[in-house]
Amino acid sequence: MAVFSSNRSHPRRAAAGAAAALLAAGLLAWTQAPAATAAAACTSPADCLSKMTLAEKAGQMTQASWDSLKSKADITTYGLGSLLSGGGGGPNGAGGTATQWKTMVDDFQSYALKSRLGIPLLYGIDAVHGNNNITGATVFPHNIGLGATRDAALVQQVEDVTRQEVLGSGIRWAFAPCLCVARDDRWGRSYESFGEDPSVGSALAGAAVTGFQGSSLSSTSVLATAKHWVGDGATTYGTGSSGYLIDQGDARISETELDAIHIPPYTQAIAAGVGSAMVSYSSWNGVKDHGNKYLITDKLKGAQHFSGFVVSDWAGVKQLPDSTYAAQVAHAVNAGIDMIMVPDIYVDTINAIVNGVNGGQIPLSRVDDAVTRILTAKFALGLFSTPYTDSSYTASVGSAAHRAVARQAVRESQVLLKNDGVLPLAKTGSYKIVVGGKSADNIGNQMGGWSISWQGASGATTTGGTTFWQALQQQVAGTGITVSNVGTRTKGNYKADIGIWVGGETPYAEGKGDSSTLAFGSDNSAALSDICARVTKCIAILESGRPVIIKDQLAKANAFVAAWLPGTEGGGLVDNLFGSGYTGKLPMSWPNAVTDEPINTGDGKTPLFAFGSGRSPY
Repeated sequence: MAVFSSNRSHPRRAAAGAAAALLAAGLLAWTQAPAATAAAACTSPADCLSKMTLAEKAGQMTQASWDSLKSKADITTYGLGSLLSGGGGGPNGAGGTATQWKTMVDDFQSYALKSRLGIPLLYGIDAVHGNNNITGATVFPHNIGLGATRDAALVQQVEDVTRQEVLGSGIRWAFAPCLCVARDDRWGRSYESFGEDPSVGSALAGAAVTGFQGSSLSSTSVLATAKHWVGDGATTYGTGSSGYLIDQGDARISETELDAIHIPPYTQAIAAGVGSAMVSYSSWNGVKDHGNKYLITDKLKGAQHFSGFVVSDWAGVKQLPDSTYAAQVAHAVNAGIDMIMVPDIYVDTINAIVNGVNGGQIPLSRVDDAVTRILTAKFALGLFSTPYTDSSYTASVGSAAHRAVARQAVRESQVLLKNDGVLPLAKTGSYKIVVGGKSADNIGNQMGGWSISWQGASGATTTGGTTFWQALQQQVAGTGITVSNVGTRTKGNYKADIGIWVGGETPYAEGKGDSSTLAFGSDNSAALSDICARVTKCIAILESGRPVIIKDQLAKANAFVAAWLPGTEGGGLVDNLFGSGYTGKLPMSWPNAVTDEPINTGDGKTPLFAFGSGRSPY
């Protein structure tokens, strides 16, 4: 059996082609969920377990990607415990409205309830900065921006809004928050980290979990996921898998460093009652986390007293060094993984668990423990009594109230690195502003990766929201201030009192964002130079998922703002320019050059801007 299926080039890639094939076959002809729910044939985790066959237990431990189903009837036949959508895995490919999503998810649920015991599905999605796969959803700053806020109450509010928008799309499980402590900015997942120091992630982890779940799991909760256990932010440059420089690499650190830097945010998430944890693709000193019993069973479930269930990452079990898939499954389950995110060969996974128990490779007690953990979460979430979508949440997806929270998050997340007397801008007057740069009017760049699709994309999307340029026009209406946008044609014949460049990185996710240079980019540099040379005062707004090398660019601008990846609400960027002030503090040390990497607070290196830096209010 091949280790990776032929139609998967990388974990989390949405199979739009598979979706199209299912649609053509009539398998995506969604039906309205039944008004009434048949009672399940079991009443508690222990009662269910006592009535389940070994194959049914194995089904509960198996999570398939919906677009890999051969037939929706397989949900019933194999008693699948969970389905998920990867990035871009909507009802008809990337996107789809909340109504379309809930209809899809409820339809899948109806097939689960037809199984012998009627055990409901738990559907999962990567809602990592809002319910970011959904058309019209509110998209928040990525975690690096939230880390810059240092505002636990705001983070809880952000995830509470996300909870409501996830519920409105019929989903009850979010693969968030990411609690990785990113120690090397070259890592393409740096923006998923709250910061380089565990003090930041630890202060925000519990708030994020509470935002999703409330004080305890209930029928109004979305199950949160502490990920990726553990040490993915410590991977060593050059050890990445699949051709990456650092992603899915080897964390070559001592247990003392693991305990002191990378585990503290998980301790806080567990204290807040996080219901699931996802294992990292990475290795720790040469041993894959997915097969590391010491990390999963002894440290997470034992020393950390984690009582929820552990899920693998997308096809992560297939990366274990065992010679057969059956042996990989046994290795992972014995290490302590409770649910396997397959995502495609779900029948093979069920058979591997059943045959592993019957052949003595997997203890039945380990399977019973895994299934009990999964069923405990399902009962706590109220799925047995209310398996279908609470449609009262659906209308709130992308609402003005939700976008107002996102706008506040944008305001608080920005870090003012430099201000040479240009900020704040006057709210009225007869002066002229010219705007330019590739991200000034580009909602895709503003959001970054994990936005509608896995990698995200530059340009217009289906999210709604407001670009910086749109928000600026709204701000100056009726004030006497004149604004114009030169876009990327920055070499033209124009002048202004104030020039604002908005640029930075274009969207990426995971290993595809690994960078050996952290380069500012020649296109960005030229546009910034062009604009600043034609105006009296110049402001640079950098949208990026991490610090990039800006030492040569700082001198060109009178003010320089690190805006991270703000999401859909560009109004927050404009608010700060006109008087709201800047309160964000760097969650990462800012390198002088890429040769500084890895650079972190306390390591004795001298950064361009230290961890915690930020001019406040101006």
